[in-house]
Amino acid sequence: MAVIDVEKVISELKTGEKVDLTAGTDFWHTAAIPRLGVPALRTSDGPNGVRGTRFFNGVPAACFPCATGLGATWDTELLHKVGKLLGEECKAKGAHVLLGPTINIQRSPLGGRGFESYSEDGVLSGTLAGQYCLGVMEEDIVPTPKHFVCNDQEHERMGVNSIVTQRALREIYLKPFQIALKMSNAGAIMTAYNKVNGTHVSENKWIIDDILRKEWKWNGLLMSDWFGVYSTSDAINAGLDLEMPGPTRWRGGALQHAAANHKVAPHVLDERVRNVLNLVNLTSKSGIPENAEEKELNRPQDQALLRRAAAESIVLMKNENNVLPFDKNKSIAVIGPNAKITTYCGGGSAAVRPYYLVSPFEGVSSKVTAEVAFAQGVYGHKELPTLGPLLKTPDGKPGYIFRAYNDPPSVEGRKVADELHLDNSGTLLMDYSHPNIKSQTFYVDMEGTFTPDESGTYDFSVTVVGTGKLFIDGELVVDNSKNQKRGTAFFSMGTVEVFGSKDLNAGQTYKVFFQFGSGPTGDAANGSHELFGPGAFRFSGCKRRDEEESIAQAVELASKHDQVVIFAGLNNDWESEGYDRENMDLPPGSDELISRVIAANPKTAVVIQSGTPVTMPWANDAQALLQAWYGGNEAGNGIADVLFGDVNPSGKLPLSFPIRLQDNPSYLNFRSERGRALYGEDVYVGYRYYDKTQTPVLFPFGHGLSYTTFSRSGLQIASDGDKLTVSVTVKNTGDRAGSEVVQLYVTPAPTNSINRPPRELKGFQKVHLGPGQSAEVKIEVDKKEATSFWDEIRGAWISEKGVYGVLVQGTTAGGKAEDENLKGNFEVAETTYWNGL
Repeated sequence: MAVIDVEKVISELKTGEKVDLTAGTDFWHTAAIPRLGVPALRTSDGPNGVRGTRFFNGVPAACFPCATGLGATWDTELLHKVGKLLGEECKAKGAHVLLGPTINIQRSPLGGRGFESYSEDGVLSGTLAGQYCLGVMEEDIVPTPKHFVCNDQEHERMGVNSIVTQRALREIYLKPFQIALKMSNAGAIMTAYNKVNGTHVSENKWIIDDILRKEWKWNGLLMSDWFGVYSTSDAINAGLDLEMPGPTRWRGGALQHAAANHKVAPHVLDERVRNVLNLVNLTSKSGIPENAEEKELNRPQDQALLRRAAAESIVLMKNENNVLPFDKNKSIAVIGPNAKITTYCGGGSAAVRPYYLVSPFEGVSSKVTAEVAFAQGVYGHKELPTLGPLLKTPDGKPGYIFRAYNDPPSVEGRKVADELHLDNSGTLLMDYSHPNIKSQTFYVDMEGTFTPDESGTYDFSVTVVGTGKLFIDGELVVDNSKNQKRGTAFFSMGTVEVFGSKDLNAGQTYKVFFQFGSGPTGDAANGSHELFGPGAFRFSGCKRRDEEESIAQAVELASKHDQVVIFAGLNNDWESEGYDRENMDLPPGSDELISRVIAANPKTAVVIQSGTPVTMPWANDAQALLQAWYGGNEAGNGIADVLFGDVNPSGKLPLSFPIRLQDNPSYLNFRSERGRALYGEDVYVGYRYYDKTQTPVLFPFGHGLSYTTFSRSGLQIASDGDKLTVSVTVKNTGDRAGSEVVQLYVTPAPTNSINRPPRELKGFQKVHLGPGQSAEVKIEVDKKEATSFWDEIRGAWISEKGVYGVLVQGTTAGGKAEDENLKGNFEVAETTYWNGL
């Protein structure tokens, strides 16, 4: 794409063309003005993979660990490489703008999209996001930090009023954006759905214009979240450049009318257009043409980076008696609900269709030269697992045949309008279309065969936006076509899950036939399905298990093996955009399974996959415990690399793990109550609260063990002008190579005029050391920023004079309370006020 003369184009644009440029034309693209050489731009989700333009049957993509997993690496160099590969994936998918990173703050473990964000701490989140953005920008792709700001829950997310003090807004929720923009000057930002202190962010002039534009001097493009615009003139005048997606709901004719009647001044409309055109020029360097073909990369070097990211994200929480690493030459018992499934990503817009997936069982099996035994124990699903991957087409391929018709099944001799081979039986038809499909009302027959491994009663289910009937060998097993009730599936537009069951015999092949009618044929969505296309479907099933019997089998297996690993946790049904978790617990039965297996074999290693904290009532009994998050394409290999010591774990928790939900500072104020959410914990989010109240946690922020040991010594503090440099010597005192994360916290001066958290993270650095190797680690921070809080009376940051403390922390020898901390202090000679980035 050629660079355009922005001012010349603006002078030649007609008012209607200017209006067109301020809104998308479809779900992913901006408007083009061919006569003036203005091309359309393509956006694509993020943040941990590049979907392309299709939710339905899209082109496969690289999927990195979820953001909390990437946050757990504390590795700026790795995040830069992640961003660069995502930029290359954008080029493969023809996308000029990547809709990520997500850098909201996890107020509560219950946040449905908590897995999408890096940390409860703004410095860690903002620093990693800044490197991510720089990596994306290295490929001339524009990253889009989101959701600006306080989009920290899913409950009533489009209407909830986030009531937050100015101090908390600045010190906690705006902080990651402030840092990421200072580092990268990212070319686009996405506004949040919610209100902040009474006004939707997309029309909040104080947040958009006063803070972002004027105070921070940022001049990029500001776009809405999808369907996150609620006005015409207010949003334009506040500074929202681009309404997404298209076709427009608030601009178009309404904006032309507002401009004609001076509700929107000509120079204001020009400014919105100018930012769109500047984005066009910014993306022109990428060389991506309009409407580019979507392709796959999936190169060996990409797979290696995905595997590295998966392994480095893993946090070794406990390792008593050196249970880990395991021995590859000994047999192992693999147990648990997450062992043979691939929990690679959370749910919602972050989900992508992966190039491939590696389950934990497959990862372990690839390492071990002896027997690998398996017991299911319990299931961990919230909804029954999809049937698609278990089916086969008539010619023996994995998956099933999808045949679309314009006419209902009652019409004899109807013609096939479209035929596809699919493997995912849970999908949103948002972007499905075909020239032969005549309207939004159409019908689909899906057909495959299923051959069960075990005899028994199998449960089946159907969830739809539309109508659906599931037949097994011609018998109607599930009917979800009438008396429908709305649930949380498919962005809360789908029905609740409707169930049926049938006895099946092992080794016998059964015909699975799913009859689907698109959105308008159903009654649960009440027309709202039109927001996301013609409908959605999910047909699922699995063998029914007697929980007690199944746990007993797992216990017996564990008792007969020296090496035992349990894989448990959540998945993208439990943690997803669109709804929050109801509690912090593992799925029913998981705690019972883990407790009883540990009792049978205390050397059992427990691996938990989740995007946010879970309760662990058995934690004191577990000798070995790993937090493995959602690990992307290479999740199973990354976990196995750590379990068997091919990778020495170096992850540190990017958020605190409370003992119970009631201990979390947001406990009384999470969720929308009559349209408002009170951020009553103020600045005391995460570890700031637990430190201040001395509330015990299960595992603290920054915690993470290693298979080797480290010492820290020789603390030196140099305070020179605006810079604070903290130096420390780190030594690997163990017998294997490993990585240490040096964490720099600043403690408040006793003379500070306001209550402050006992410590706050201000810098960090990861260093890799061989056995016996030492290195000097220097962390340099801005002294003013490291000592400031937000003065609500002055409307500025204030660095008060006084003596501040320095606290350097890192890997502990055994996860004990007596951390090997280094302490020192420095002085701020005089009080100063400041604003800006």
